[in-house]
Amino acid sequence: MPGSAILGLSLAALLGLAMGAPLCLSRQLRMQGDYVLGGLFPLGSTVAADLQHRTRPNSIVCTRFESLGLLWALAVKMAVEEINNASALLPGLRLGHDFFDTCSEPVVAMKPSLVFLAKERSRNIAAYCDYTRYQPRVLAVIGPHSSELALVTGKLFSFFLMPQVSYGASMDRLSSRETFPSFFRTVASDRVQLTATVELLQQFGWNWVAALGSDDEYGREGLGIFSSLANAQGICIAHEGLVPVPRFDGSRLGRVQDLLHQVNQSNVQVVVLFASVHAAHALFSYCIDYNLSPKVWVASETWLTSDMVMALPGMAQVGTVLGFLQRGTPLPEFSHYVETHLARAADPAFCASLEAEQPGLEDDVVGPRCPQCDDITLQNLSAGLMHHQTFPAYAAVYSVAQALHNTLQCNASGCPRRKPVQPWQLLGNMYNLSFRVRGVLLRFDASGNMDREYDLKLWVWRDSQPDLRTVGTFNGSLQLWRSRMWWHTPHNEEPVSQCSQQCSEGQVRRVKGFHSCCYDCVDCRSGSYRHSPDDLICTPCEQDQWSPERSTRCLPRKPRFLAWGEPVVLVLLVLLGLALGLALAALGLFAHYQDSPLVRASGGPLACFGLGCLGFVCLSALLFPGRPSPASCLVQQPLCHVPLTGCLSTLFLQAAEIFVESELPPSWADWLCGCLRGPWAWLVVLLAISVEAALCTWFLMAFPPEVVTDWQVLPTEGLVHCHVRSWLSFSLVHATNATLAFLCFLGTFLVQSQPGRYSCARSLTFAMLAYFITWVSFVPLLANVPVTYQPVVHMGAIVLCALGILTTFHLPKCYMLLWQPELNTPEFFLGRGPGDARGRGSSGDGEESQGKNK
Repeated sequence: MPGSAILGLSLAALLGLAMGAPLCLSRQLRMQGDYVLGGLFPLGSTVAADLQHRTRPNSIVCTRFESLGLLWALAVKMAVEEINNASALLPGLRLGHDFFDTCSEPVVAMKPSLVFLAKERSRNIAAYCDYTRYQPRVLAVIGPHSSELALVTGKLFSFFLMPQVSYGASMDRLSSRETFPSFFRTVASDRVQLTATVELLQQFGWNWVAALGSDDEYGREGLGIFSSLANAQGICIAHEGLVPVPRFDGSRLGRVQDLLHQVNQSNVQVVVLFASVHAAHALFSYCIDYNLSPKVWVASETWLTSDMVMALPGMAQVGTVLGFLQRGTPLPEFSHYVETHLARAADPAFCASLEAEQPGLEDDVVGPRCPQCDDITLQNLSAGLMHHQTFPAYAAVYSVAQALHNTLQCNASGCPRRKPVQPWQLLGNMYNLSFRVRGVLLRFDASGNMDREYDLKLWVWRDSQPDLRTVGTFNGSLQLWRSRMWWHTPHNEEPVSQCSQQCSEGQVRRVKGFHSCCYDCVDCRSGSYRHSPDDLICTPCEQDQWSPERSTRCLPRKPRFLAWGEPVVLVLLVLLGLALGLALAALGLFAHYQDSPLVRASGGPLACFGLGCLGFVCLSALLFPGRPSPASCLVQQPLCHVPLTGCLSTLFLQAAEIFVESELPPSWADWLCGCLRGPWAWLVVLLAISVEAALCTWFLMAFPPEVVTDWQVLPTEGLVHCHVRSWLSFSLVHATNATLAFLCFLGTFLVQSQPGRYSCARSLTFAMLAYFITWVSFVPLLANVPVTYQPVVHMGAIVLCALGILTTFHLPKCYMLLWQPELNTPEFFLGRGPGDARGRGSSGDGEESQGKNK
């Protein structure tokens, strides 16, 4: 047709539209072709009361026109015409279509569904036991849009394995391949939309929300999925309920009123409304009439773009409305396509040509297809064109065409297998089907779903109608554009919907009541921390870590031991240096004056040996400061007690000699004193050292001390120390020295000093008292001081014991050697004064031996 003729036709048709002339748009809902596609669209709606009082299975009259349904039907028609006019998919073949109105009611949708399943060129469904060769009137069905209708029709078509591609049914239950094996959809499952909704609540920190759903299959399932997803992410649903569809009675309306009053009186500021259009319309009508306080309404895709809800008077006062809308590829020529078809439908010549091509639409069987469609104007569709999602319906046709292309093995030159195709054969090529529409690659997954991106839309009011502003996107993760948000709150502040405020750093929640979002904040004690803001209890730190109060992390513990630079260690080192210096000085004096009566009376070489052992005792104290090692833990006790045994054994010999001389008869005393001198004395020392060495060896083999790190003693450090595994064996190590000291004390305590002689017994008594005071004090101190200071007690006991023996026994003799040499005589130390018979005898023997030595 020339361009001028088309222009003239369009002008005449538009003039007819303006004058309100009747259209023949309903006759364009059917078109013949080689393969026919059935279509189910909500072209009208019925009055609820008609179905409530229905007693006979007669026809239902759809009185109200739905512009969205007609736009979906025209989008499918445009796709069919594009495929027929192109040669890429089905060269040489024509697709036909047969569209029916569902009235958004399952009762109405069943009749066209039965028509689709009727045998080709017939009105009847044949009864066979095997439908493999059964050829119905249509090859596949596009629609319906409603999930509630798809639940009914999906089971019916699945029995015949007829492919059904919905452009709007999003219930998650429809993903079940067992129940709906032939169901596909060009939209995503509701679970994706609800996952995005939960992430939206999380990003805004809204964890105290109300959740409402329409009292139908769609709303109940959506509400259940949202509840499970929200609970898994720590979002609390303060109030939950179902909104009756318009056919409710007064009692059910009262329950909704009570629920909204609870929401209004609580601190819930966000309401998730997953409902059908009619339920949302009824709910907002009530909210507006009763002036409920504004909230943030998170909409489901079903009513987010509904003209019925948007046009409610006072809708702008309900608060902020936002929700997710599936992103579709733009179809810029669709508006022109709609205008053209309305213009053609107003042209009498065009309508007459349709009557010639399609002599009858079987209105006697299915009733008028869309009587309201013949009385509309372009203005009736303009609002729907603004927000309408046409791409899913448009893409549904291309999915069937691509599957048919694969079934017929079509190529650029034609389709070799041009023969009747049963629906089940087409279905086999639709599983996991990939196809392109307008340059976009689409694919059905194993459940017949299609992954789609979502745009987060916000209602921004302009006059009486809201604009849908894109404020975010969701493609597995949510991206928000907060700068584009507009809120109903004063100064455009972001609403807060929380039962309790967020806890501060280092605090956890103590839940009160039944909701985890209502809580008190409790500080984490030292040694624990808050791992995440959602924690209900503080997480204990690992044993090698620590934390202060109200901490969000643990710090590594530093090792703690008796360090060389600590003040107490420095004091003990000074005392140790003093004791070691005095011992070496005394040893030097005794070696220098080894032939003097004083040194000979003190034991001579044995006294020097005892001083040397005392020096080693002092040096053993150096094993306690510093970080313990396995070797130092093993040698601490032996290197301390074995030299101390050597020192005490020399003192024991002197004590024994004093006791023998003073307490036994002279005949026995001379013999025993001879045994306590010379080689026999060294044998006693060796025996004592051997006993102590044996005890130490048994102690090390049976209960070896080990290096341990105690994490419980210090709050911020780990105490590294030598652990004594058996205190009984540790006490036995001290047994030899304690026995020697006790015998020394007994041997000298009761001995009376003789006038004119040096009292060696008194110095031994005081030396043993110093030993006992030191080690008896050591026991309660070691048992009561913290483990941190036990090495200090060990070191201090060793140093004080050595200093006590030195100051009470050796230093007085050193003083006499240096500053009282006149007393260093045999008479004063060896008892050879006149009138002392034993002294004389001893003196004579001494002179004799001295003369012989000369």
